[in-house]
Amino acid sequence: MKKLFTSESVTEGHPDKLCDYISDSVLDACLAQDKNSRVACETVAGKGEIVITGEITTNAELNIEQIARNAIKEIGYDNENLDIDYRTCRIHVSISKQSQDIALGIDKSLEQKLGEEVFSEGAGDQGIMFGFACDETEDYMPLPIYLAHKIAKRLATVRKERILDYLRPDGKTQVTIEYEDNRPIRVDTIVVSTQHKEDVELDKLRQDIINKVIKEVVPSVLLDDKTKYYINPTGRFVIGGPLGDSGLTGRKIIVDTYGGYSRHGGGAFSGKDPTKVDRSAAYMARFIAKNIVANNLARKCEIQFSYAIGVAKPVSIYVDTFGTGKIPEEEIVKLIYDKFDLTPRGIIEYLKLQNPIYKKTTNYGHFGKKDLTWEKIIEL
Repeated sequence: MKKLFTSESVTEGHPDKLCDYISDSVLDACLAQDKNSRVACETVAGKGEIVITGEITTNAELNIEQIARNAIKEIGYDNENLDIDYRTCRIHVSISKQSQDIALGIDKSLEQKLGEEVFSEGAGDQGIMFGFACDETEDYMPLPIYLAHKIAKRLATVRKERILDYLRPDGKTQVTIEYEDNRPIRVDTIVVSTQHKEDVELDKLRQDIINKVIKEVVPSVLLDDKTKYYINPTGRFVIGGPLGDSGLTGRKIIVDTYGGYSRHGGGAFSGKDPTKVDRSAAYMARFIAKNIVANNLARKCEIQFSYAIGVAKPVSIYVDTFGTGKIPEEEIVKLIYDKFDLTPRGIIEYLKLQNPIYKKTTNYGHFGKKDLTWEKIIEL
């Protein structure tokens, strides 16, 4: 049976990703000085304006406005008439300390309060988190999101290296893969919408994107004469970034994870320190799912964790191998319970999550990057 599946990605200049990057830049600055910082940083971007809000408890000394301006500059935004200018935009900072009610749940777990043998911080909130892996790519990611990220990252590369010097930072990509019997066989459709300077001809832009972006990163064996390309299908895309559309931290959660190929618990990642299980437990779930596939226990694996605020251990663990498992799913659940400490403190220490590593997670997905601790392969 043949079927199509589509995933999208966005460039680092997309308004929502600009906000994610600012929030993760603030988080990294906190952790660089105080590894025990509690951070929940939210950013909003609009026309010529950035608003940074949230709750931060830290001993770090920060110039949050300067952190934001540096982040905007790193992305490449320097023109208030086309998108936003890091030098002239207005930046408003409104930060408070972490709620004492939330801190109470994190600082001492319910298990400790009840006298159980769990000496750990509790979860900072209730929630469900999913991790996923499959054998479709070398990074154990689904092929649609894997290629969508590669194209989006290539857009940034050709812009920053001035291979295509008429591009601006904002952009989106979309890849549709044709599957046969649940295995990817070809690329059916590629969509790229990229911001550009006004003086470029649309025909030139379309040919450049196909030849210098798409064909540089998409394996030729997946492309054929039936593959469809839609490059800037509306035509003009000059006004972009926060001038074209507002941005908000945490609004690209499907781009950040598996492109819709796997379920999502609903929690965003960026701007949150690792005591927030929305982030840390999702990273751990990915780590375990990837290692189940890498150790040939299944070709595809999805894991769900659920947590309750103030409780250290997960309330439940669910595993689905979609009929590809080499051992029963009940045995995989038992393996997870036996091998891993899934308390917030256990995850933080195992994956070394109190280091300032989060800016490099912001763009092109939080999973599939080999230099991140939750992407390492171990023997189960």
